Amino acid sequence: MILTITNQKGGVGKTTTAINLSAALASKGLRTLLVDLDPQANSTMSFIDVHSVEKSVFDALTDGGLGMGDVLQTAEKVPNLVLAPSSISLAKLEAKLLGDIDSHFRLKDALAAIQGDFDFIVIDTPPTLGIITVNALVAATHVLIPIQSSYFALEGTDDLLETIDKVKARANPQLQILGAVITLHDKRTLLARDIIDQIRKVFGEKLFETVITKSVRLEESPAYKESIFSFAPRSTGAYEYYKLSEEVLSRV
Repeated sequence: MILTITNQKGGVGKTTTAINLSAALASKGLRTLLVDLDPQANSTMSFIDVHSVEKSVFDALTDGGLGMGDVLQTAEKVPNLVLAPSSISLAKLEAKLLGDIDSHFRLKDALAAIQGDFDFIVIDTPPTLGIITVNALVAATHVLIPIQSSYFALEGTDDLLETIDKVKARANPQLQILGAVITLHDKRTLLARDIIDQIRKVFGEKLFETVITKSVRLEESPAYKESIFSFAPRSTGAYEYYKLSEEVLSRV
């Protein structure tokens, strides 16, 4: 299964979800690959020292002599988790692939060679709907959409769902929306509760029951190069992401 985590809005918990969902799946003994497609490389920094990255996903997608298998690194503190690291050079991918006939299929082709080595592949995407995100959707079997429970939560959701439909129509007919997950939820406000109702109207049964609440622990853990499970195993964040991983597995 290849799960792309995407939403073109920034700051909605995409990377937090990618990091901790990957770690949760790996902790269950599933061989998991986390592909970092965000030029900011936050998923990469959360597990390995970025200075140790000599070749990144960018090289695997643009250098004909390199495959995805040549850039993989194991996450130091998480057994069963392997990383396809990002680097700032990914910001040049758009310009590099422009006009190439296979530009939308680069990631799909690169993953095909190593897909059999993993039970789960999780893809973290940048906060845009450009060629990188389209590559992630073309390569995926499923999409997970994190949505922040804030006033403008659903702004831009139409564009995202339209992009997913376009990819389904031609490049990847098998693509399915696995679900949407509410993130950065502040239980104390009435507004947040109203917004959950709005999101439920859009996604219906596709909305995961698990809600990820706002948490200092979740924000801190990447700085220590740890997932929430080793950084604060008794925290609500650890409990919620573990619950989300159970829901994800129950849907596939």
